[in-house]
Amino acid sequence: MSAKTGDTVKVHYTGTLDDGTQFDSSAGREPLEFRLGIGQVIKGFDDAVTGMTLGEKKTVNIPADEAYGQRREDMVISIDVNQIPTDIDLEHGMQLMMQGPDGRPIPVKVKEIQKDIVFLDANHELAGFDLTFELELIEIV
Repeated sequence: MSAKTGDTVKVHYTGTLDDGTQFDSSAGREPLEFRLGIGQVIKGFDDAVTGMTLGEKKTVNIPADEAYGQRREDMVISIDVNQIPTDIDLEHGMQLMMQGPDGRPIPVKVKEIQKDIVFLDANHELAGFDLTFELELIEIV
């Protein structure tokens, strides 16, 4: 039996960058459960699991365009420092949440702080990176 679009699956995985740095893993946790083909995970991950059989293990390389996309400079915005609540002590690299035009939260990272301006980066932290995943299909629910 192989996994197909519409199936709910459970997968153990380890994700690494090209230099071998591990950025995530399900080791020591419950396997990742998701439904194939509906966009719950990045496209390359979804595509890699589709067609796998129970117990199958494989390693896949996912280019940035099928993962979190390329870094985009238009995703770096500048706002007046006065728009940041005064109880937040801004630091370079800290993560904040903004509200998007549709009301949904958007995670952003403080990229730069100038005198009156804060530059916030809304790119995903893995944008621009090709990813490698070791996968094991544990269950088709």
